[in-house]
Amino acid sequence: MSLPDHDNPPDLSTLSLSTPEPHQEAEPEPEPEAEAGTEAGAELLPHRSHDPLTNLKRTDPFKFGSRYLSPQDNIYEFNAWDHVTPDSAFEHYAASQYAFQSSHPVSAYDATRFNTHPEKWWNKFYANNTSNFFKDRKWLQQEFPILKEVTKRGVGRKVVLEVGAGAGNTAFPILKANANEELMVHAVDFSERAVEIIRGDGQYDERYVKASVWDVASTEGLPEGVEEGSVDVVVMVFMFSALSPEQWERAVANVWRCLKEGGEVCFRDYGKGDLTQVRFKRERLLEGRFYVRGDGTRVYFFEEEELRRIWGNEAAKTDVGDEAVERTKGEASEEPTATRNGFSKIDGDVVNGTIAETKGNPDDPSPTSKHAFEIVSLGVDRRMLVNRQKQLKMYRCWIQGHFRKPYAFPPK
Repeated sequence: MSLPDHDNPPDLSTLSLSTPEPHQEAEPEPEPEAEAGTEAGAELLPHRSHDPLTNLKRTDPFKFGSRYLSPQDNIYEFNAWDHVTPDSAFEHYAASQYAFQSSHPVSAYDATRFNTHPEKWWNKFYANNTSNFFKDRKWLQQEFPILKEVTKRGVGRKVVLEVGAGAGNTAFPILKANANEELMVHAVDFSERAVEIIRGDGQYDERYVKASVWDVASTEGLPEGVEEGSVDVVVMVFMFSALSPEQWERAVANVWRCLKEGGEVCFRDYGKGDLTQVRFKRERLLEGRFYVRGDGTRVYFFEEEELRRIWGNEAAKTDVGDEAVERTKGEASEEPTATRNGFSKIDGDVVNGTIAETKGNPDDPSPTSKHAFEIVSLGVDRRMLVNRQKQLKMYRCWIQGHFRKPYAFPPK
């Protein structure tokens, strides 16, 4: 089978594909739709309604959408469908793309150039794209109810740390919905230019938000004004993917240090097979599922089990000779637990086919087995977005998680 011309792609309308923006993060807001007729006496579920006042397809507390596509449905009736598995045409095209990307990776010179100082490329990005590039994430409280809880009036001192704050598209929506006089949002980013944009915004009020430069994978301490064990909620939306795989361990360890016991992480990022991954052309693949965009910024596409290993040390495997050693799987729970079982690569060494736990220095922030978060929830959010005017469809894939730092001793 011959591969398509990837530098001059064919007309993909026959595959029902459309090209997303390079930094496209989340689904567009639903467009107003005219009410469709229904049979007399039939109950129209809200997510099947065309009435913009009632057609919300999300629930509170958050649960992934429930507008399922059935064989009798007209694909182009709505502009989005939930939990849609890509069709065979897309899968065939994706496979050919992955093969092409692997055979035409980034050169060793460019890999070094893009990986050495990644913040430089984000500084350039924010110099060219200010606060109007990304839409404000108005959906945050709906998808992460904990953000609604910490912004309620009278709940007392609450600290939110947003990692990868960009131009403030998460921090400012949180503040707009805030009724808690004792809330403090620390908005951090390793791009100096991004922090300048936040500080220069008219909504910036240091009584409730403080922006500073910080690299979550840093070995040089915590963000300015953030004490160890002082944070209630860490928000990481489309930022973990900007880190190289070598930085994940340190980033998780630093988030652990920031959080209180029982503190929570709100996580959303790109999933394997997202259309943005499939559409990358030649000399964009750095390694594995780690790519560099045309503007020099990097992006990784995760699998669910991969994130379970990174954050919770769950179901991790390692090869020892011809054997695969299965490590104990930590069970996720809604309730905090005092200890966790199971080790992944960041926890210890494999010695003679067994797992030796790395104890670590309690004063050293390097990753050890103690940095195992509870996976409260983690799931793949697949969406088929539809351009009804052009009769095109786009397969998007994100992964959303809710992690919790366990208590040393369960609270009474």
